[in-house]
Amino acid sequence: MRASRGVAVSESRHRGEPVAEGRSREEPVAGSRGQVVSASRGQVVSASRGDVVKAERSHESREEAVKLVAPLDAFGHDDLAVAGGKGANLGELVRKGLPVPGGFVVTTHAYGQVAQGHDTREHFERAELPAGLRQAIADAYAGLGGGPVAVRSSATAEDLPGAAFAGQQDTYLNVVGEEALFDAVRRCWGSLWTERAIAYRAKLAIDSSGVRIAVVVQSMVEADTAGVMFTANPVTGDRAQLVIDASSGLGEAVVSGLVTPDHYVIGASGHTDFTPGRREVVIRGASGGGVARETGAAATAERLPDAVIEELARLGRDVAAHFGRPQDIEWAYAGGRVHLLQARPMTALPPPPVGKLNPIQRRLATVLLEYLPERPYPIDVTTWLPYGPAGLMAKVTSSFGIHGAFENFLREEDGVVYQLVPPKPHPTPRMLATPFRFLAKARRYDPARWTEDPRYRHYLGRARELASRDLGSLPWERLVRVPREALDIVQPVADLRMDYLPGSGLALLRLLVTVRLLGRREWFGDLLFGARTRTTDANEALERLAEVAERTGALDAGPLPAAFEAELGAFLAEYGHRETSSPILVTPPTWADAPEAVLGLVKALAGTPPEKKEGDEALDRLLRHPRLRPERRRARVRRWVAAARAGVAFREDSHFSFTLPQPVLRRSLLEIGRRLVDVWVLDRPEDVFHLRLEELEAIGDVTALPTDDKERLREKVRSRAAKREELSGVRLIDPAVVFPSRATGDALLTGSPASGGVATGPVKLIRQPADFGKLNGGDVLVCPYTNPSWTPLFQQAAAVVVDTGGAASHAAIVAREYGIPAVMGTGTGTSVLQDGEIVTVDGGAGTVARAT
Repeated sequence: MRASRGVAVSESRHRGEPVAEGRSREEPVAGSRGQVVSASRGQVVSASRGDVVKAERSHESREEAVKLVAPLDAFGHDDLAVAGGKGANLGELVRKGLPVPGGFVVTTHAYGQVAQGHDTREHFERAELPAGLRQAIADAYAGLGGGPVAVRSSATAEDLPGAAFAGQQDTYLNVVGEEALFDAVRRCWGSLWTERAIAYRAKLAIDSSGVRIAVVVQSMVEADTAGVMFTANPVTGDRAQLVIDASSGLGEAVVSGLVTPDHYVIGASGHTDFTPGRREVVIRGASGGGVARETGAAATAERLPDAVIEELARLGRDVAAHFGRPQDIEWAYAGGRVHLLQARPMTALPPPPVGKLNPIQRRLATVLLEYLPERPYPIDVTTWLPYGPAGLMAKVTSSFGIHGAFENFLREEDGVVYQLVPPKPHPTPRMLATPFRFLAKARRYDPARWTEDPRYRHYLGRARELASRDLGSLPWERLVRVPREALDIVQPVADLRMDYLPGSGLALLRLLVTVRLLGRREWFGDLLFGARTRTTDANEALERLAEVAERTGALDAGPLPAAFEAELGAFLAEYGHRETSSPILVTPPTWADAPEAVLGLVKALAGTPPEKKEGDEALDRLLRHPRLRPERRRARVRRWVAAARAGVAFREDSHFSFTLPQPVLRRSLLEIGRRLVDVWVLDRPEDVFHLRLEELEAIGDVTALPTDDKERLREKVRSRAAKREELSGVRLIDPAVVFPSRATGDALLTGSPASGGVATGPVKLIRQPADFGKLNGGDVLVCPYTNPSWTPLFQQAAAVVVDTGGAASHAAIVAREYGIPAVMGTGTGTSVLQDGEIVTVDGGAGTVARAT
């Protein structure tokens, strides 16, 4: 069923009274780029800030030629500024010869005549139309036959990625008579200045001072059946399918969600799946004007004829092909003919389905989803993502003969990441020599001694020197080079990874084979718990910080005590570069950038933490094995366990150290953003995240940036921000593809078994670091993702349930360390489970069930 677009349809029994259609949608027209043109001055005004620049002469001459009122076919692709989004789009369809009801546009010139600098709804609803404009509208109305018409708002600020303006301006149906038409036009103008429309524009950073509105007037189509057609599946994103929703009477019943419509899904082959609706309400034109509701009158109406479905599908594909992107089309069927009433680009459309994943793709997707809890910005895509941990792993896997494991897995649209496509790594001839290189490196490079490597020491020196710079005092030409310096510092780290990972992998494999041969495979994870890592150090430092907080009263309301602030400052100096959400993105804040996340952890840890498993206990149990009675075998196993723990420590500690330049990179970008704010390019420093690194590096002297360049940068930021807003509710990939559903039986959901045991407790949804302080002892922690920054919470949780990740993730490892059940990769845990719900988590079976 199509979601409701706004309010219910009002009824009118008064002759000629215009009736709101439910705040009909406003449509962008393909090709425009979010600028609006002042009809009175012939100037282009930036929708983001309102700076005025000269328009092209051809556009100015076109404006001068357009009258106050003109037929639909007078407008097209380039006339957003005069006809608004709806008018320009409909003009395109008329010019293409598609079946659009006849009509005309009251242009933005007319609006400008009446506005006279006023921007309130009350002004327009009381305003007198100039005599010449009244006559022009009356003549055009007479040209349509003087019968009932639909009067639709058509604002200029509509061709913005992610800004459909659905329901923001008004539409009036079945308007009868000149005076009723004049009144409807005034009301459409006034709807540009409702609180909801102003707030919507403010949300999208659209300068209201530059927005104008036209009005589209069309012959009313008294539909037998009407509805909406999507030229791509709005749920799955499948571009090969068309989806049609239909019901009896006017399409407003479908648009406003007043009915459960008939639902048609048309495949590429033409096969149609049909689900009948219920037709709870039918909306028709009233005899004296306005519309009226009927209930139950058409509950048994039959489905659309096949010929009509085929005609709609053909028209839909034609419209989509013409505009070059999937379309959202309103249509009506009357008197044996199909009419197209509106068309606009589909917004918030999910990415196309990626198809079935092979096991390697699924494993990589599991890792990538855990690392990408939020949509990357353009600056992420051009900085930390390809050069940070993901880029390093791409180099490492490539060095061992596997190409494409961590590369080219993101797709962009309109400059914004819109889809994650799991990569398909493949072997190269270099892989033939990998076993020999692997063994050679394992013998030469001991993970237990990697911090003694001169390359690591050199790296630390460069990272510390970069972190010590006063970015605010650097001239622009030096500041703009800092991001690239930070990225360059990290690159030699790939060599360290390539050299020491073989030893780590070999040590872990050797221990795994040993415990398997001894029949103690289940002890493998426990044996690794003795590894001393920087994550362990950070967690223990947090425990001490929580003790200080309790002792000094830092958890009470009011300013933080000086003693606690000093301890917190020391903690952030050592561990503040840890990520809050993603290790492969630069835009999310670190602990130092968002100390409130650390305070949330401190609050969660207040009290006595549970006992942690001890790795030495597992080792003692293993050494008591009958086959390990000879001391030399016991000594060998001790060495192998120590080597495996060193391998685990290398994985954790190298990540900890190699993210040191990330905060410097982030701070330099924000300083660049601050200076762009100073010269009126950005509204706030964080807007710099919408730009790419090469776009920043191309700026010469920021204080002498030409006006055209400023406008170009502003427009990129505005359009990308709007596109990102459009995609805010759209996932990068369907979780069901990565985490296929399994038979749950009585369970609420299933996932990958990650840490054994069974625990029961209340669900506590923790969606982001800002929520850390909400966790109480004994809660079942349910979250969308985890990383090392989240793991201190495991000391208080009874169990862990995560949407992403697998048995080898940080969350799973730490959950096993603390001996609590963990279920990873549920895909939908945060949407299925509710706060406070009592559930039982079986970490061995990978299930979450309602407690009985």
